[in-house]
Amino acid sequence: MAQQVFVYGSLRRGQHHHALLAGARLRGACRLPLGPLYDLGAYPALRPGRAPVWGEVYRVDRATLRRLDRLEDHPRSYRRRRVDTPWGPAWVYLYRRPLPGGRRIRSGDWNRRRPPVQSGSSPWRRRRWRRTRD
Repeated sequence: MAQQVFVYGSLRRGQHHHALLAGARLRGACRLPLGPLYDLGAYPALRPGRAPVWGEVYRVDRATLRRLDRLEDHPRSYRRRRVDTPWGPAWVYLYRRPLPGGRRIRSGDWNRRRPPVQSGSSPWRRRRWRRTRD
């Protein structure tokens, strides 16, 4: 029996775990009031709340849902919860562990997060000014 999942991080199109959704049908992208969303480095953490989170809804079979459960370490690290989407109910994975050093993604969009600033560096590219003659 097919079910739906709302993915918001490393499972989205263009991200490193998206291949686990091979064969799943994309229903569409949307923003849902589920967050806040945190950056834990290689993957995000979604905590229950009302902040907007961007993601994609996929229709998946049981085998794919089991693969996603293994990836998300369900129910130890993440737990599944049903949410309403424009395409009907879908599962979403909520993070259960502490957030040491997790940085909040204010936009709610994993694909648009800014990389963390390295110690001693500036996020702004230094512009070199050329001197011109008057």
